[in-house]
Amino acid sequence: MLSLLGLGAGVAMAVMVAVWIVSVRIRNAGIVDIAWSANFALLALLYALLGDGDPIRRAVAASLMILWSVRLASHLWRRVVGHLDTEDPRYATLRTKWGAGASRKMLAFFLFQGVTNVLLSVPIALAAVNARPGLRIVEYAGVVLWLLALIGESVADAQLARFRRDPANRGHVCKEGLWRTSRHPNYFFEWLIWCAFFVFALGSPHGWVAAYCPLLMLWFLYKVTGIPATEEHSLQTKGEAYREYQRTTSAFVPWFPKR
Repeated sequence: MLSLLGLGAGVAMAVMVAVWIVSVRIRNAGIVDIAWSANFALLALLYALLGDGDPIRRAVAASLMILWSVRLASHLWRRVVGHLDTEDPRYATLRTKWGAGASRKMLAFFLFQGVTNVLLSVPIALAAVNARPGLRIVEYAGVVLWLLALIGESVADAQLARFRRDPANRGHVCKEGLWRTSRHPNYFFEWLIWCAFFVFALGSPHGWVAAYCPLLMLWFLYKVTGIPATEEHSLQTKGEAYREYQRTTSAFVPWFPKR
């Protein structure tokens, strides 16, 4: 498995360096989100082809990650490429904060994203080297959880996209569908995806090692690039309306709104 991860690290880093070069030319670091998402499909395919585990398990594990990766990368592609001339506020803020050394620091940031690609792909690598024939019950449970999470994330993204397409909603807070029960339902279901990968990994020897994956993703979403940056931007653009949304709506887990 270590050889698979090492090869995967080389692929992920090469992709990130290439994408960084493009981002410098177009002055838009937001394309790193697309690369980060797409890298998982490359790694899963690599593990499926080169792993020596049970072929059925390799195919199922890789399919779970590839389908999720392609859906998310396609969603981000439409969002980012639609405004290449306007950089995502998160990265624009970093560029301003870093000043003259922004390009160099941005490369380090891109490479760090490649590192997280490899770290988070461990559940699929574990499955790819598991020679036990056939799937276990816990792996079927992982597939079911993955399907529910993917549907939830897709619905949340579609609801937000539909809300934003209406010019009358500009400057307003989306409270439709799942967004009425959570300020970040897309992040919640994204986290459940990683819980599903971990559950699937439990069907392989040492699968418990992958427990850090949903924990790491939860930390990213709650403390790093997810909720904090998104809410800061929303407060700047929507003001008191978003503060009221914060007071009445769960930040993460979908729940009944407060009166």
